[in-house]
Amino acid sequence: MTSPPSPFPRRSRPRRRGPAWHLVSAYGLLVLTALLFLVFSLTLPRTFPTRDTVDSILSNQSIPAVLALAAMVPIVTGSFDLSLGYGLGLAHVMVLQLVVNDGWPWPWACLVVLAGGAVVGVLNGVVVEFGRIDSFIATLGTGSMLYAVTGWVTGGGRIVPGPHGLPAAFTGIYDSKVLGIPLPALYVLALAVTLWVVLERLPLGRYLYVIGSNPRAADLAGVPTRRYTVYAFAASGLIVGCAGVLLAAQQEIGNPSVGLDYLLPAFVGALLGSTAIKPGRPNALGTVVAVAVLAVGLTGIGQMGADFWTIPLFYGGTLLLAVGLAGYSARRLRTGADAARDAAAAAQPPPSARGGGSAGIAP
Repeated sequence: MTSPPSPFPRRSRPRRRGPAWHLVSAYGLLVLTALLFLVFSLTLPRTFPTRDTVDSILSNQSIPAVLALAAMVPIVTGSFDLSLGYGLGLAHVMVLQLVVNDGWPWPWACLVVLAGGAVVGVLNGVVVEFGRIDSFIATLGTGSMLYAVTGWVTGGGRIVPGPHGLPAAFTGIYDSKVLGIPLPALYVLALAVTLWVVLERLPLGRYLYVIGSNPRAADLAGVPTRRYTVYAFAASGLIVGCAGVLLAAQQEIGNPSVGLDYLLPAFVGALLGSTAIKPGRPNALGTVVAVAVLAVGLTGIGQMGADFWTIPLFYGGTLLLAVGLAGYSARRLRTGADAARDAAAAAQPPPSARGGGSAGIAP
Protein backbone atom coordinates (compact mmCIF):
# COMPACT_ATOMS: atom_id res chain seq x y z
CA MET A 1 0.00 0.00 0.00
CA THR A 2 1.14 3.51 -0.72
CA SER A 3 1.25 5.84 2.21
CA PRO A 4 -1.09 8.85 2.13
CA PRO A 5 0.42 12.16 1.15
CA SER A 6 1.80 14.18 4.01
CA PRO A 7 -0.21 17.30 4.89
CA PHE A 8 3.06 19.18 5.37
CA PRO A 9 4.82 20.31 2.19
CA ARG A 10 8.33 19.00 1.80
CA ARG A 11 10.95 21.69 2.15
CA SER A 12 12.83 22.13 -1.09
CA ARG A 13 16.53 21.61 -0.72
CA PRO A 14 18.63 24.69 -1.55
CA ARG A 15 20.45 24.35 -4.82
CA ARG A 16 24.15 24.40 -4.27
CA ARG A 17 26.66 25.71 -6.70
CA GLY A 18 29.77 23.67 -7.33
CA PRO A 19 33.32 24.88 -6.75
CA ALA A 20 33.65 25.64 -10.47
CA TRP A 21 30.95 28.30 -10.21
CA HIS A 22 32.67 29.95 -7.26
CA LEU A 23 35.98 29.99 -9.12
CA VAL A 24 34.34 31.63 -12.15
CA SER A 25 32.58 34.28 -10.04
CA ALA A 26 35.72 35.03 -8.01
CA TYR A 27 38.33 35.03 -10.76
CA GLY A 28 36.26 35.80 -13.85
CA LEU A 29 37.53 39.39 -14.06
CA LEU A 30 41.11 38.22 -13.76
CA VAL A 31 40.57 35.79 -16.63
CA LEU A 32 38.85 38.56 -18.61
CA THR A 33 41.93 40.76 -18.16
CA ALA A 34 44.16 38.03 -19.59
CA LEU A 35 41.74 37.43 -22.49
CA LEU A 36 41.58 41.14 -23.33
CA PHE A 37 45.35 41.36 -23.28
CA LEU A 38 45.57 38.34 -25.58
CA VAL A 39 42.97 39.70 -28.01
CA PHE A 40 44.60 43.12 -28.26
CA SER A 41 48.03 41.50 -28.58
CA LEU A 42 46.82 39.48 -31.56
CA THR A 43 45.01 42.47 -33.06
CA LEU A 44 47.84 44.95 -32.49
CA PRO A 45 50.98 42.79 -32.45
CA ARG A 46 53.38 45.68 -33.09
CA THR A 47 52.18 48.15 -30.48
CA PHE A 48 50.20 46.44 -27.72
CA PRO A 49 52.31 43.50 -26.40
CA THR A 50 55.34 45.68 -25.67
CA ARG A 51 57.22 46.76 -22.56
CA ASP A 52 56.32 50.39 -23.23
CA THR A 53 52.61 49.55 -23.22
CA VAL A 54 52.88 47.61 -19.96
CA ASP A 55 54.87 50.41 -18.31
CA SER A 56 52.35 52.96 -19.56
CA ILE A 57 49.46 50.98 -18.08
CA LEU A 58 51.21 50.53 -14.75
CA SER A 59 52.12 54.23 -14.52
CA ASN A 60 49.06 55.95 -15.97
CA GLN A 61 46.54 53.78 -14.14
CA SER A 62 48.16 54.10 -10.74
CA ILE A 63 46.26 57.24 -9.76
CA PRO A 64 42.85 55.85 -10.85
CA ALA A 65 43.69 52.67 -8.92
CA VAL A 66 44.58 54.60 -5.74
CA LEU A 67 41.41 56.66 -6.04
CA ALA A 68 39.32 53.52 -6.63
CA LEU A 69 40.72 52.06 -3.42
CA ALA A 70 39.80 55.31 -1.67
CA ALA A 71 36.24 55.02 -2.98
CA MET A 72 36.04 51.38 -1.89
CA VAL A 73 36.59 52.02 1.82
CA PRO A 74 33.36 54.00 2.49
CA ILE A 75 31.44 51.61 0.20
CA VAL A 76 32.36 48.82 2.63
CA THR A 77 30.24 50.63 5.24
CA GLY A 78 27.39 51.26 2.80
CA SER A 79 28.31 54.91 2.11
CA PHE A 80 29.53 56.78 -0.94
CA ASP A 81 32.07 59.60 -1.08
CA LEU A 82 31.34 61.81 -4.08
CA SER A 83 33.91 64.38 -2.95
CA LEU A 84 36.81 62.20 -4.15
CA GLY A 85 37.37 64.02 -7.42
CA TYR A 86 37.12 67.45 -5.82
CA GLY A 87 39.44 66.39 -3.00
CA LEU A 88 41.96 65.08 -5.51
CA GLY A 89 41.96 68.40 -7.35
CA LEU A 90 42.45 70.39 -4.15
CA ALA A 91 45.19 68.07 -2.86
CA HIS A 92 47.37 68.26 -5.96
CA VAL A 93 46.86 72.03 -6.22
CA MET A 94 47.81 72.54 -2.58
CA VAL A 95 51.05 70.56 -3.00
CA LEU A 96 52.11 72.77 -5.88
CA GLN A 97 50.91 75.93 -4.12
CA LEU A 98 53.04 75.19 -1.08
CA VAL A 99 56.10 74.11 -3.07
CA VAL A 100 56.02 76.62 -5.96
CA ASN A 101 54.42 79.75 -4.53
CA ASP A 102 55.16 79.45 -0.81
CA GLY A 103 58.61 77.90 -1.03
CA TRP A 104 57.97 74.94 1.30
CA PRO A 105 60.22 71.87 1.19
CA TRP A 106 58.30 69.27 -0.78
CA PRO A 107 58.28 66.57 1.97
CA TRP A 108 56.57 68.98 4.38
CA ALA A 109 54.10 70.04 1.72
CA CYS A 110 53.19 66.41 1.06
CA LEU A 111 52.74 65.66 4.76
CA VAL A 112 50.47 68.69 5.22
CA VAL A 113 48.36 67.65 2.24
CA LEU A 114 48.05 64.10 3.56
CA ALA A 115 46.95 65.40 6.96
CA GLY A 116 44.49 67.75 5.27
CA GLY A 117 43.02 64.85 3.29
CA ALA A 118 42.43 62.90 6.49
CA VAL A 119 40.76 65.96 8.08
CA VAL A 120 38.45 66.33 5.08
CA GLY A 121 37.56 62.65 5.39
CA VAL A 122 36.73 63.08 9.08
CA LEU A 123 34.50 66.05 8.26
CA ASN A 124 32.69 63.97 5.64
CA GLY A 125 32.13 61.20 8.15
CA VAL A 126 30.89 63.59 10.83
CA VAL A 127 28.44 65.24 8.43
CA VAL A 128 27.12 61.87 7.26
CA GLU A 129 26.85 60.12 10.63
CA PHE A 130 26.22 62.86 13.16
CA GLY A 131 24.41 65.19 10.79
CA ARG A 132 22.25 62.27 9.58
CA ILE A 133 22.57 63.37 5.96
CA ASP A 134 22.63 60.87 3.12
CA SER A 135 26.20 60.24 2.00
CA PHE A 136 25.39 61.14 -1.61
CA ILE A 137 24.07 64.56 -0.65
CA ALA A 138 26.58 65.23 2.13
CA THR A 139 29.71 64.42 0.13
CA LEU A 140 28.38 66.17 -2.96
CA GLY A 141 27.98 69.31 -0.84
CA THR A 142 31.41 69.05 0.77
CA GLY A 143 32.92 68.30 -2.65
CA SER A 144 31.43 71.47 -4.06
CA MET A 145 32.96 73.40 -1.16
CA LEU A 146 36.35 71.78 -1.83
CA TYR A 147 36.06 72.86 -5.45
CA ALA A 148 35.37 76.40 -4.28
CA VAL A 149 38.49 76.30 -2.08
CA THR A 150 40.49 75.05 -5.06
CA GLY A 151 39.29 78.00 -7.14
CA TRP A 152 40.12 80.41 -4.33
CA VAL A 153 43.66 79.02 -3.95
CA THR A 154 44.45 79.13 -7.66
CA GLY A 155 42.40 82.20 -8.57
CA GLY A 156 40.85 80.17 -11.36
CA GLY A 157 44.21 79.71 -13.12
CA ARG A 158 47.00 77.19 -13.18
CA ILE A 159 50.00 76.93 -10.92
CA VAL A 160 53.10 76.72 -13.12
CA PRO A 161 56.60 76.13 -11.68
CA GLY A 162 59.42 78.51 -12.53
CA PRO A 163 62.17 77.92 -15.08
CA HIS A 164 63.97 75.50 -12.77
CA GLY A 165 60.90 73.30 -12.45
CA LEU A 166 60.05 71.12 -9.48
CA PRO A 167 62.64 69.31 -7.33
CA ALA A 168 63.84 66.13 -9.02
CA ALA A 169 63.27 64.15 -5.82
CA PHE A 170 59.63 65.18 -5.83
CA THR A 171 58.94 64.25 -9.46
CA GLY A 172 60.89 61.05 -8.86
CA ILE A 173 58.17 59.67 -6.61
CA TYR A 174 56.20 59.19 -9.82
CA ASP A 175 58.83 58.82 -12.56
CA SER A 176 61.19 56.37 -10.83
CA LYS A 177 61.40 52.61 -11.29
CA VAL A 178 62.36 49.82 -8.92
CA LEU A 179 63.67 46.61 -10.50
CA GLY A 180 62.23 47.80 -13.78
CA ILE A 181 58.74 48.30 -12.33
CA PRO A 182 57.25 51.82 -12.26
CA LEU A 183 57.21 53.08 -8.69
CA PRO A 184 53.49 54.11 -8.75
CA ALA A 185 52.53 50.48 -9.44
CA LEU A 186 54.34 49.47 -6.25
CA TYR A 187 52.40 52.14 -4.35
CA VAL A 188 49.15 50.61 -5.56
CA LEU A 189 50.30 47.12 -4.62
CA ALA A 190 51.35 48.20 -1.12
CA LEU A 191 48.09 50.08 -0.55
CA ALA A 192 45.97 47.17 -1.80
CA VAL A 193 47.79 44.67 0.42
CA THR A 194 47.44 46.98 3.43
CA LEU A 195 43.70 47.41 2.88
CA TRP A 196 43.28 43.69 2.30
CA VAL A 197 44.98 42.87 5.61
CA VAL A 198 42.91 45.46 7.48
CA LEU A 199 39.57 44.45 5.97
CA GLU A 200 40.05 40.68 5.84
CA ARG A 201 42.29 39.90 8.82
CA LEU A 202 41.67 42.53 11.50
CA PRO A 203 38.60 43.10 13.72
CA LEU A 204 38.30 46.64 12.33
CA GLY A 205 37.61 45.24 8.87
CA ARG A 206 35.00 42.81 10.16
CA TYR A 207 33.25 45.65 11.97
CA LEU A 208 33.18 47.75 8.79
CA TYR A 209 31.68 44.88 6.79
CA VAL A 210 29.02 44.28 9.45
CA ILE A 211 28.13 47.98 9.40
CA GLY A 212 27.79 47.90 5.62
CA SER A 213 25.65 44.75 5.55
CA ASN A 214 23.38 45.40 8.53
CA PRO A 215 23.86 48.61 10.56
CA ARG A 216 21.00 47.70 12.91
CA ALA A 217 22.60 44.37 13.77
CA ALA A 218 25.93 46.14 14.29
CA ASP A 219 24.28 48.53 16.76
CA LEU A 220 22.66 45.65 18.64
CA ALA A 221 26.01 43.86 18.79
CA GLY A 222 27.59 46.89 20.43
CA VAL A 223 29.64 48.04 17.46
CA PRO A 224 30.07 51.85 17.51
CA THR A 225 28.83 52.30 13.95
CA ARG A 226 29.22 56.08 13.84
CA ARG A 227 32.81 56.05 14.98
CA TYR A 228 33.87 53.30 12.58
CA THR A 229 32.12 54.97 9.67
CA VAL A 230 34.05 58.15 10.42
CA TYR A 231 37.22 56.03 10.43
CA ALA A 232 36.31 54.76 6.95
CA PHE A 233 35.83 58.28 5.61
CA ALA A 234 39.08 59.41 7.26
CA ALA A 235 40.98 56.57 5.58
CA SER A 236 39.39 57.48 2.27
CA GLY A 237 40.43 61.12 2.65
CA LEU A 238 44.00 60.11 3.55
CA ILE A 239 44.23 57.92 0.43
CA VAL A 240 42.85 60.77 -1.69
CA GLY A 241 45.64 62.94 -0.31
CA CYS A 242 48.17 60.31 -1.45
CA ALA A 243 46.60 60.32 -4.92
CA GLY A 244 46.83 64.13 -4.98
CA VAL A 245 50.56 64.01 -4.23
CA LEU A 246 51.07 61.50 -7.04
CA LEU A 247 49.00 63.61 -9.43
CA ALA A 248 51.07 66.70 -8.61
CA ALA A 249 54.29 64.79 -9.29
CA GLN A 250 52.85 63.49 -12.56
CA GLN A 251 51.29 66.68 -13.93
CA GLU A 252 53.86 69.15 -12.53
CA ILE A 253 51.22 71.84 -13.14
CA GLY A 254 48.35 72.74 -10.85
CA ASN A 255 45.07 72.46 -12.76
CA PRO A 256 42.02 73.25 -10.59
CA SER A 257 39.59 71.13 -12.66
CA VAL A 258 41.64 68.01 -13.37
CA GLY A 259 40.37 65.99 -10.40
CA LEU A 260 36.82 65.67 -11.71
CA ASP A 261 38.00 63.43 -14.55
CA TYR A 262 38.95 60.74 -12.04
CA LEU A 263 35.62 60.51 -10.20
CA LEU A 264 33.78 58.16 -12.56
CA PRO A 265 36.72 55.76 -13.11
CA ALA A 266 37.17 55.51 -9.33
CA PHE A 267 33.61 54.38 -8.71
CA VAL A 268 33.61 52.08 -11.71
CA GLY A 269 36.70 50.34 -10.34
CA ALA A 270 35.35 50.13 -6.78
CA LEU A 271 31.92 48.80 -7.77
CA LEU A 272 33.20 46.42 -10.42
CA GLY A 273 35.78 45.19 -7.93
CA SER A 274 33.01 43.96 -5.62
CA THR A 275 32.25 41.24 -8.20
CA ALA A 276 35.78 39.76 -8.12
CA ILE A 277 37.93 37.81 -5.62
CA LYS A 278 35.25 38.23 -2.90
CA PRO A 279 32.03 38.42 -4.96
CA GLY A 280 29.22 40.29 -3.27
CA ARG A 281 31.27 42.69 -1.18
CA PRO A 282 33.84 45.42 -1.88
CA ASN A 283 37.42 44.27 -1.47
CA ALA A 284 40.86 45.68 -2.22
CA LEU A 285 42.23 42.95 -4.47
CA GLY A 286 39.04 42.85 -6.53
CA THR A 287 39.26 46.61 -6.99
CA VAL A 288 42.81 46.29 -8.36
CA VAL A 289 41.66 43.57 -10.76
CA ALA A 290 38.77 45.76 -11.93
CA VAL A 291 41.12 48.67 -12.58
CA ALA A 292 43.36 46.31 -14.56
CA VAL A 293 40.41 45.28 -16.75
CA LEU A 294 39.56 48.92 -17.42
CA ALA A 295 43.20 49.82 -18.09
CA VAL A 296 43.75 47.03 -20.60
CA GLY A 297 40.45 47.76 -22.33
CA LEU A 298 41.03 51.50 -22.60
CA THR A 299 44.61 51.08 -23.78
CA GLY A 300 43.59 48.64 -26.48
CA ILE A 301 40.71 50.81 -27.63
CA GLY A 302 43.00 53.85 -27.75
CA GLN A 303 45.63 52.06 -29.83
CA MET A 304 42.94 50.95 -32.28
CA GLY A 305 42.26 54.63 -33.01
CA ALA A 306 38.88 55.00 -31.35
CA ASP A 307 37.35 58.47 -31.07
CA PHE A 308 37.59 60.49 -27.86
CA TRP A 309 33.92 59.96 -27.01
CA THR A 310 34.44 56.21 -26.62
CA ILE A 311 36.15 56.74 -23.27
CA PRO A 312 33.12 58.20 -21.43
CA LEU A 313 30.92 55.70 -23.27
CA PHE A 314 33.14 52.87 -22.03
CA TYR A 315 33.14 54.14 -18.46
CA GLY A 316 29.40 54.79 -18.41
CA GLY A 317 28.52 51.37 -19.78
CA THR A 318 30.96 49.67 -17.44
CA LEU A 319 29.50 51.57 -14.48
CA LEU A 320 26.00 50.29 -15.28
CA LEU A 321 27.38 46.79 -15.70
CA ALA A 322 29.32 47.09 -12.44
CA VAL A 323 26.29 48.22 -10.45
CA GLY A 324 24.17 45.42 -11.92
CA LEU A 325 26.78 42.75 -11.26
CA ALA A 326 27.47 44.05 -7.76
CA GLY A 327 23.77 43.94 -6.92
CA TYR A 328 23.46 40.45 -8.37
CA SER A 329 26.46 39.21 -6.40
CA ALA A 330 25.11 40.74 -3.19
CA ARG A 331 21.71 39.12 -3.74
CA ARG A 332 23.34 35.75 -4.38
CA LEU A 333 25.38 36.15 -1.21
CA ARG A 334 22.27 36.90 0.84
CA THR A 335 20.34 34.06 -0.79
CA GLY A 336 23.15 31.62 -0.03
CA ALA A 337 23.24 32.74 3.60
CA ASP A 338 19.44 32.40 3.91
CA ALA A 339 19.54 28.95 2.31
CA ALA A 340 22.26 27.82 4.69
CA ARG A 341 20.27 29.14 7.65
CA ASP A 342 17.12 27.36 6.48
CA ALA A 343 19.04 24.13 5.95
CA ALA A 344 20.48 24.36 9.46
CA ALA A 345 17.01 24.98 10.89
CA ALA A 346 15.58 22.03 8.96
CA ALA A 347 18.31 19.75 10.27
CA GLN A 348 17.33 20.47 13.89
CA PRO A 349 15.12 17.79 15.47
CA PRO A 350 11.58 18.81 16.42
CA PRO A 351 10.97 20.04 19.99
CA SER A 352 9.25 16.81 20.98
CA ALA A 353 12.31 14.79 19.93
CA ARG A 354 14.66 17.09 21.82
CA GLY A 355 12.49 16.84 24.95
CA GLY A 356 12.30 13.06 24.97
CA GLY A 357 9.00 12.76 23.08
CA SER A 358 6.69 12.87 26.14
CA ALA A 359 6.95 16.43 27.39
CA GLY A 360 3.65 18.16 27.61
CA ILE A 361 1.58 14.97 26.94
CA ALA A 362 -0.80 13.88 29.65
CA PRO A 363 -0.45 10.27 30.75
